[in-house]
Amino acid sequence: MGAWFMRHLQTAIGTLGRLAQHPFANALTMLVIGIAIALPAGLQVMVANARLMGGAWEHAVSMTVYLKHSVGVAQAEQLSNRLQKRHDIAAVKLVKADEAMKQFRQLSGFGQALDALTENPLPHALVLEPAIEVTSPASIEELQAELAKLPEVDTVKLDTAWVTRLYTILDALRRTVVIVGILLAAGVTLVIGNTIRLDIQNRRDEIEVTKLVGGSNAFVRRPFLYAGFWYGLGGGIIAVLLVALGVLAMGEPVRKIAALYGSGFELQGLGLANSLSLLVLGILLGCAGSFIATSLHLRNIEPR
Repeated sequence: MGAWFMRHLQTAIGTLGRLAQHPFANALTMLVIGIAIALPAGLQVMVANARLMGGAWEHAVSMTVYLKHSVGVAQAEQLSNRLQKRHDIAAVKLVKADEAMKQFRQLSGFGQALDALTENPLPHALVLEPAIEVTSPASIEELQAELAKLPEVDTVKLDTAWVTRLYTILDALRRTVVIVGILLAAGVTLVIGNTIRLDIQNRRDEIEVTKLVGGSNAFVRRPFLYAGFWYGLGGGIIAVLLVALGVLAMGEPVRKIAALYGSGFELQGLGLANSLSLLVLGILLGCAGSFIATSLHLRNIEPR
């Protein structure tokens, strides 16, 4: 096992040294691979941040619970305190009827007309902000239905049309990311396979001599597999750096936009787990492209 491991280590280091002999050409190949991997990864980061953003702007998803006219201030405050303790509600604000009338008087422009009213027609109301985990249309509608069944509640108003549109768009983008990712992964495999094919042709005489002295296809294939490994690893590293630079460049504008809506949202990057996943994906694509190329072309090279 020790000899086997040392042989593979020597082959890996030797292959890396061979690639280093042509740094510009191999760097361009790795850059193409990195860009191809970074595109779907960047789209995935955008979709993930859009979902987080929908949860971060809690006040944008709010519902107004209008209480019955028979409900007094004390009952409204008790209901507010009771709802505040629910895990699916982030915040509850009680808007008393007098406060609502005062705001309506200031904003509507019907101040003199409202003076003719003998009593306040507006009921007490509760403005609720669902918890972050309750932002999907289905969960919000379920919460709305539960609140509407309370004996103190007259009606619950909620505009979920924009939430439905948001999640529909995000689902479409998620599927687009999958399709684009599959196509680009196939492209990366072909790029690496073509690069390995050219390398095989350039080393045809060396391969023939190796087979002539008894080298098997597996032995001949080994350095090319490690070349695919290094191509994939280099492309994965470049992809991680490109996505990180993109997130860094967009971080400040997104932070300013979020601040305009009263949110402290921060653009999230790949994270350690996703970064490692990109590296592993690059390595797998590199090895796959190399294996396909060697399997197709090495069998046609035999000693004369």
